[in-house]
Parts: sequence; structure tokens; C-alpha cells
Amino acid sequence: MPRESGYEEVIVQDIDFRTETIQFRKEKYYSPSQKRTYLAQMPAGYQGQFGPGVRAWVLALYYAAGMSEPKILELLYTVGMHISAGQLSGFLIQDQEQFHAESAAVVQAGLTSSPWHHLDSTGTSVDGKKQQCHVLCNPLYTAYCTLPAKDRLSLLRVLLGGADPTFRLNELALNLLKHLGVAQKWCKKLTQLLPHEQEWKESKLDEWLDQHLPKLGTKPRKLIKDALAIAAYRTQTACPVVELLVCDDAPQFNWLTAELALCWVHEYRHYKKLTPRLAYHRRRLDKFKEQFWKLYRKLVAYRQHPTQKEADDLRGEFERLFGQTSDYEQLDKRKALTLAKKEPLLMVLSHPEILLHNNPAELGARQRVRKRDVSLQARTPEGIGAWDTFQTLVCTAKKLGVNVYQYLQDRIAQTNQFPSLANLIEERAKELQLAASWRGVM
Repeated sequence: MPRESGYEEVIVQDIDFRTETIQFRKEKYYSPSQKRTYLAQMPAGYQGQFGPGVRAWVLALYYAAGMSEPKILELLYTVGMHISAGQLSGFLIQDQEQFHAESAAVVQAGLTSSPWHHLDSTGTSVDGKKQQCHVLCNPLYTAYCTLPAKDRLSLLRVLLGGADPTFRLNELALNLLKHLGVAQKWCKKLTQLLPHEQEWKESKLDEWLDQHLPKLGTKPRKLIKDALAIAAYRTQTACPVVELLVCDDAPQFNWLTAELALCWVHEYRHYKKLTPRLAYHRRRLDKFKEQFWKLYRKLVAYRQHPTQKEADDLRGEFERLFGQTSDYEQLDKRKALTLAKKEPLLMVLSHPEILLHNNPAELGARQRVRKRDVSLQARTPEGIGAWDTFQTLVCTAKKLGVNVYQYLQDRIAQTNQFPSLANLIEERAKELQLAASWRGVM
């Protein structure tokens, strides 16, 4: 006969995803003196026929899980939810002021958390017109900002947290005009006619340029506005100023910040495009590629134990690798171009706290590409604003270890048990001392 010999505990996981129908009794009062009826309000988070749970799930499935609206509708129908496509679309776009405000706070806290940031851009369609989604990030946050263009003025809007850039003629602006290649005659006229240290809005500056420099061409005008806007940004105090950008070598990134660090992965892509036909050239290219990644690995190791001697040795090795000829003309021309970018490619020697690549921003841009693949485009300015806001909140929440669904439901139901993401960024920045590491080089 079998005998009882105790129990064995087994733990399993399951899920219960179902519709819950709730009936509320709303008390009514009639005021004879005012001749009107007062009706009790619904609890926070209940809007129309739906509660905070379904609204949070819809937002999480769409923005965090990457599902399309038709697929979310299918899922909701399977659990007995009665909801139209229009109602679902409204959940994703309408009445999101609290989330827009928290997204803006995330950007400000993120900009304050570190003097260095990653930046990248990717295309996004809005109502059939191509725009640019800019991704700004560091280890604590990722922010999305979609604008019509990706020129310097657009990038300054991103660095200003979405605010319009202002313009100022000062000593920095005069230096930038020279670096940007503005002709001396226009620099001289600006110095003589435009008031120094005066802040201008773009519309007023355009009026001034039309009046005082009517023969100014389109390109010089753009470069002048770029220089004055960058000078105003880098000398203002209302918004945290980014001191260093990690990005690719697109020209619009030049001079935005005091220092620039270029991505080694992007630089290597130039060499991948070389297609030597001779076996001798292929061997030379293969050998160079091995040396390229060998130097890269040494720079990665340097970040852990930076010393002045090691920095000097790595600079010398960089110059030897990209300065010596190889008897393969196309390779040598490409190496000369890389050698000209020596300082931004070796910025890690001065700031070992930064990365040698721009992968964080690239991964952020990939999330927008996936969103674009699923939803194709946003149809309205409100729609693309919701894309930016919720992708900012979702990606930042993941970096901070916050459960996205619980966070969304907490905000919709107004229980406010979760701290703001901006406060979490500030706390983590103090813990990681991102800003302090900037000053503690070597």
C-alpha cells in the first residue's frame, strides 16, 4: 500500500487578461435656488465607458509592445471588450497633457544629468510629408523630438528641449562665422550694423537681415543664422548647455557644442564601402581592418584605466595607422580623411567616461523605425506629438527599471504612487555622478 510522504511545492505562472464590467451609482442633488442638478463625479481615471486599466493597456501595447491599432482591437475583442477604432485612437492621442508635461520634465532632467549626450536622427512621415525624428539620450533617459528638418537650427531646438532658438552676436558668434566660412565682408557688416549682445527672435532677425543686408545670399544667410543661434545657445543660462555630443560625422553636428566625439562604428562604415578588385589591395584592406579594430579595443580598455602616458601612446598609434601609405590609393585617401578627424575620434582620451560609438542613440532611432514599420506614419501634429511623448516616457522608464504598464496606469488613475521619471533621473544622476566624472578625468 502507498503511504503518504508529504508534499512537494511547485510554483507556476499564469495570466488572467479579461474584461471587467463595473456599475457605478452616481448620487444626484437638485438645487431649487440655482435650478440645476449636481451629479457626483466618476473616480479618477474613468473616462466615458472605460476605466484606467484598459487605457493603460492600450498605451502600453501600442507604444511599448509595438502593436498596431488593428491588432490591439483584435486582442480587446477576444476578451469581450466593446470598443471602436475611433475610441482606441482617441486613447492614444487625445487628452495627454499630463504625459506631455512629464515628457518635457524628463528632457530637462536628462539634459541636467550629464554634460555629454548622444544624438542621432531618422526619417519620420507626418501626413505624407517627410520629417526628422531626433533622438537625444544618455544612460538615464532617451528623448524623441520630431521636426521638419535636421539642420543646425532644428538640432538646437532639440538641445533646448523643444524651445525655439534665439540669436545673439557676440565674440563666440564672430569666431563661428569664420569657422563656418562666411565671407569677411558680411562679417564686417554684421559687426558694424547688428547690435552686440542683444537677443533676437528668428522673425525679428529675418526682418533685420532683409532690411540691412538685402543682397545676402541664401547660403551665407543660413550660416549667419547658424552662428548667431549657436552662440546664443552656448552662452545662455536658462537651459542646461550640452558640452559634448557623441554623434556621427554629419556636417550639421559641427560646432553645435564646445566639443564633439565621433562614432568609430560610423567611421568604419566608410571602409566597408571600399571594393578592391586586386588581390593585393584586398589583403592590404583586410590587414588595415584588423589594425582598426585592434586600436579600437585598446581605446575601450583605456577607458577603465586612463593615464597620460597611455593617452599619448594611443595618439601616436592613431597617427601611424591612418598616416602611413598602403599602396592602395582609395584606402589611403580614406585614411587621410579619418586622420583629419583625429581630435573628435580620440575625444575618449580626454573624456574616458564617454563611449566610442553612438549605439545608444542608434538603438533609440531603431525604436522609431520599428514604430514607423508598424504604423507607417502619424496623420496629425497631435499624433506625432503623442509618438514623441510616449516613446520618450517608455524608453526612459525602461532605462530606469520602471514597469511601463504600472507607471501608465498609476498616472491615469492619479494614484501617484510612482515618483516622476524626472525625479528618478535626478536621483540616479547623483548616484552615478555622471557630471562629476566629467571633471575627474585622469
